[in-house]
Amino acid sequence: MSLRAILFDFDGTLVDSEALHFQSWMQVLAPWQVSYDELTFCDEFSGVPTLKAANILNQRHSLNTEPQLLAEHKNRLFIDVAATMSPKLMPYAKEVLHKACEQYIIALVTGSTRNEALPVLKHYELDGLFSCIVCKDDVLNPKPHPEPYNKALSLLGVKACEAVAIEDTHTGLSSATSAGLRTIVVPNHHSKQQNMSHASYNVDNLQTAWGVINQLA
Repeated sequence: MSLRAILFDFDGTLVDSEALHFQSWMQVLAPWQVSYDELTFCDEFSGVPTLKAANILNQRHSLNTEPQLLAEHKNRLFIDVAATMSPKLMPYAKEVLHKACEQYIIALVTGSTRNEALPVLKHYELDGLFSCIVCKDDVLNPKPHPEPYNKALSLLGVKACEAVAIEDTHTGLSSATSAGLRTIVVPNHHSKQQNMSHASYNVDNLQTAWGVINQLA
């Protein structure tokens, strides 16, 4: 069946936001005098859902607080950090998005909240390119559950066999493959050691991913 839609992840795939997530987490953990160097933290938590990261950090450092409260605090801080310093786009992101929306239906499927993702998209004038945007707060079960991708496919009126997902982490890959999608993984600096063996294609950057899409078409 022909390719009709491309579903893009956000953090680490379209925008290099790991540094902002790291800064937000360090502010959350500061009252407990817990700190990490950026490389170590991002290598471990790249693509890990916020609540899962909160659970891990709470147990590891005996914070004795509710993980949900930690996660909510981190999300609020991320919005504040992103308001003063927008994350950089990943290489070729803008070019590929503009090419993609000319030939296919495109959607954004992200583990970020709307308050986290939309200001960045608007900053780069990319929000209008997507036929639908599915964020963490639009679903009951965020990635790695397939619900975000299933919801996007439903909103687009597209079958899984007519679409491809572009991801950068094992978490996102698990979500997309569980929804029955073909997948192109573009690992970033922090996720390159993760298990991507279930990906349909594994490439170095978004430009190469676009070449794979042209082959699929």
